[in-house]
Amino acid sequence: MTHLPPPAEELRLLDTELRQLDARRALLLARRAWLITALRPPVAPPPPPPPVRRPETTAPRVQNVLLVLGGTLLTIAAIAFTLVSWGRMGIAGRALVLGAVTLAALGSPVLLLRHRLRSTAEAVAGLGLALTVLDVYALHEVALPDTNGLGYAAIGSALSAALWTAYGLALGGTRRPTGEAATPARLTLRLPLPTALAAAQLPLILWAAAADAGAPVMTGALLVTAALDTAVALRVPVRSVCLVAAVGAYGLGGWGSFAAGWLSWTATGPSAVARAAALLLFAAAIALAAAWRLPDTNVATWVASAGGLLTVAALGGVPRSSLPGEWTVPGYVVCAVAVLAAVRTRLPEPMRRGLALAVASVQAVAVVGALPPVAVALLGPVARVGRIWTGAPSTAREAVTTDGVPWPPYAATAPLVLVVVATVLAVAVRGAEWRPRATIGASALVWAAALVLPAALDIPYWAGMSAQGLTIVAALAYVARSAEPRPVLFLLALVSSVSLACLSLAAEGTTLGVLAALTVLFAAVSGRSRLAPVAALTYATALACAVGASLGWQSQYIALLVLLVPVVAALLAARLAGSPARVPVEVTGTVAGLLAVGLAVPDPPLLALVLALCAVIAAGTAVREDRRPAGYAATALFVLAAWVRLACWGVGSVEAYTLPVTVPALLVGAFGRRKDPLTSSWTAYGAGLSVTLVSSLLTAWIDPDWPRPLLLGVAALAVTLVGARHRLRAPLVLGGGVLALDALHELAPYLVQMAGALPRWVPPALAGLVLLALGATYEQRIRDARRVREVLGRMR
Repeated sequence: MTHLPPPAEELRLLDTELRQLDARRALLLARRAWLITALRPPVAPPPPPPPVRRPETTAPRVQNVLLVLGGTLLTIAAIAFTLVSWGRMGIAGRALVLGAVTLAALGSPVLLLRHRLRSTAEAVAGLGLALTVLDVYALHEVALPDTNGLGYAAIGSALSAALWTAYGLALGGTRRPTGEAATPARLTLRLPLPTALAAAQLPLILWAAAADAGAPVMTGALLVTAALDTAVALRVPVRSVCLVAAVGAYGLGGWGSFAAGWLSWTATGPSAVARAAALLLFAAAIALAAAWRLPDTNVATWVASAGGLLTVAALGGVPRSSLPGEWTVPGYVVCAVAVLAAVRTRLPEPMRRGLALAVASVQAVAVVGALPPVAVALLGPVARVGRIWTGAPSTAREAVTTDGVPWPPYAATAPLVLVVVATVLAVAVRGAEWRPRATIGASALVWAAALVLPAALDIPYWAGMSAQGLTIVAALAYVARSAEPRPVLFLLALVSSVSLACLSLAAEGTTLGVLAALTVLFAAVSGRSRLAPVAALTYATALACAVGASLGWQSQYIALLVLLVPVVAALLAARLAGSPARVPVEVTGTVAGLLAVGLAVPDPPLLALVLALCAVIAAGTAVREDRRPAGYAATALFVLAAWVRLACWGVGSVEAYTLPVTVPALLVGAFGRRKDPLTSSWTAYGAGLSVTLVSSLLTAWIDPDWPRPLLLGVAALAVTLVGARHRLRAPLVLGGGVLALDALHELAPYLVQMAGALPRWVPPALAGLVLLALGATYEQRIRDARRVREVLGRMR
């Protein structure tokens, strides 16, 4: 009977058979595709297309090159004819030839434009324009040879400009306004009008040169020509004409403005100053008028800025000729402030930005000019650090101009300049974005003015010191009363305090009083800035040194007075938990402690005391939970103090220096293992044991006597036994190693004697026997080594 499986089993078998059939069919199809591909003949790739030779230039370019070259050659030929062959013909022939050629050259473009040959017409028109120049030259050589060349050139250039303008308007005209329909049948010439404008740049300049006019007249001619160019650039819509006019306006306008500025700077009399000011105002009017009409806002801003600078130069040059030299910069600054009033008017926004930029530039230059006296007043007192208590100077200027540093000339009005600029910043800047920056800048300028004012006025020394101290008090009082932090103002007060402290070094009493006052002031505002406690502690350190020096103490005794600063710093840092000033205060206290150590170096006994006191301060700091690492510093300081004291007592034994380290270290290690049983013996006892055992071993190795090696061996044996008893790896390894090396040191002399007594063949023989024994028991030794490693591994 046929066995039929259950339906589920039968369905599984059918699915398996179908999957096998699908896999077999896919394999056969892949093989069939490969066979078909293998039986097909290979298909050759299509040949690449032949390279196509492309022209290296376009037809319009070739045409333009030919036309320009042809027009140039004809112009050269006409010049050669005029210069070389002119004398071979009579007057009538000359006039007839040049006139006919000129008329033909100027009239041909009319026919060429009708036939729509615009490029050819431009080339022929250019030849005609060049021929008119030759006609003017020929007329001068033949009919008017005795006339002034420059004057004739001025008239000729004016007539040529007028003729070319009429010719260009007749054949070219201007472009139609946008939106009007252009006549497609009519073509125009583009060359005559820009050429006429280029010729129009010369008449006024040549006329001024022909008349031997002075620099003011020549400058006026440049500016008038620039004004005409500006008007053309703003009114004529032809692009080529605008380009020529813009080049002339910027070039001649810039040249004329520079010449007018130089005339204003070098003017000595009222009339010369007035003429230069008029020229500068005329140049400024041109620039401002152009800025009013320019469509590009960026260009308009820069042009208006140039106009503002020219206005300031014009107005500031008038009082400069009648006032002393130190009032030159304030005069220009006041004129800039007057120009700033125009910014509040209803001028276009680009013009207002440009005028504001011009005023800012003038004020920036004025501030830079006032920086040299500020630098002398700020850095000059630093030179007194090397000449402490040598006597107070008589004046404030003498106090800052030490070591041959001269007082800058024209510095008397520097405070006035700084105050005026600060007032402008505080009043004129109103934007929400720039207002905070302007406030900071104004504060810095007022501080600089207050810093340089005593030296600028050359008041007495004590009055200058008092003025600078009042400035610091005012700044710190404002910082203390302000609801918001004022880091810039505090920084300025801190810089002033450094300068004041250096100034006070001239006299003993002044130094003590100033340092005490600065300490109290910065301590009073210690809650307003993270640097205030640092400054207070720094000045307290300086005050301690100054008090000690005033009492005639030696440096090692001054160190004890300086140690009060680290004590105060440690107590203050404990109260500043979570404050950003905590770390700077601790760093300042640490630096003061290092200074005390340095001062105590000349006296070793007192140095030991200072180190011990520093260790006490560090230990007190380590009591706090978050300052536990200070305990390491305290330990190191205690050890150093003990070592210095032992050195003072003349103790030469190494153990006297190492045991005070080893015993506390072992006690700390034992306490740590009791608190955490998983602590390794190397971590707990390794450092403490190494300090004494290793140093004593090195000393015993060169010690010829027997007590030290004997005692070291006993100590190493005791440490080894303790390590074996408690199964501790570090004592076992360190004690055993030191014991073995110590024993080797003691047996070394006998080994040397034995080696000298034995024959020379005995050592090699002994070495061979040892190697044979080791080889014979190699496997056993390996098992023993593994067993020892496992035993040591089970130790802690």
